[in-house]
Amino acid sequence: MSCEDPDTTCEDVLAEVWLFLDNECDQSRREILRRHLDECGSCLEHYGIEEHLKELLHRKCGGEHAPEDLRDRLRTSIRDSVLRQADVTVEHGPEGKSVEVRTRPASAAE
Repeated sequence: MSCEDPDTTCEDVLAEVWLFLDNECDQSRREILRRHLDECGSCLEHYGIEEHLKELLHRKCGGEHAPEDLRDRLRTSIRDSVLRQADVTVEHGPEGKSVEVRTRPASAAE
């Protein structure tokens, strides 16, 4: 796999990096993303930044949990933001739900 793979571009991987970090994508998609991150220096650099940011947030929160309504509002806000900037496909199959997120070109997202 390389960054030239039309089925998994760097843009696709970076759009899904949080799903990867949170183990929220199916196993086959997770493996594709992991291989891409292992082989792509640019994505790996960005992924490292994302991973460090997540670790920093975890440390600064001190193990405290946000109130459920705050988490729901944040989740909704993030989902709405992603949907405005991406094409999202949800498929239901025998192995469960599969979500595909593809970023739109900058001119289409505006």
